[in-house]
Amino acid sequence: MKFEAIFRVVAKILIPLIVLFAFYVHFHGDFSPGGGFQAGVMIAAAAILYAVVFGVDEAQSILSQRAVAFLAPFGVLLYAAVGLCALLSGKNFLDYTVLAHHSKHAHHIGILLIEIGVIITVSCTMIAIFYAFVDRSR
Repeated sequence: MKFEAIFRVVAKILIPLIVLFAFYVHFHGDFSPGGGFQAGVMIAAAAILYAVVFGVDEAQSILSQRAVAFLAPFGVLLYAAVGLCALLSGKNFLDYTVLAHHSKHAHHIGILLIEIGVIITVSCTMIAIFYAFVDRSR
């Protein structure tokens, strides 16, 4: 029982730091290795750590299997929507110049939106895999 309290305190400190570092990796991905996939894995790791320490039922009360199943394809749809914006404007698929007046800003906006979609899909998919393994063991 004593170790359980220690794990809970450490997890309450670590989980926000993991998520914060995931956002750092995401936003710094233009300048160094990292990006949406790595950030999505870190966010999923934080959610899985929460589930392991506080219980899967508690984790599913915050982010249910249904919500994960709904959000996972949303990231792919966001990716496709960015590409379709360009197609509907008569440009090539994923031509970011339609997103802003200045091409450099448009490129950053387009990459940011696509990477957010990747984060959503990767993190939700990994959480869904974790939930599937947990359900098999029950």
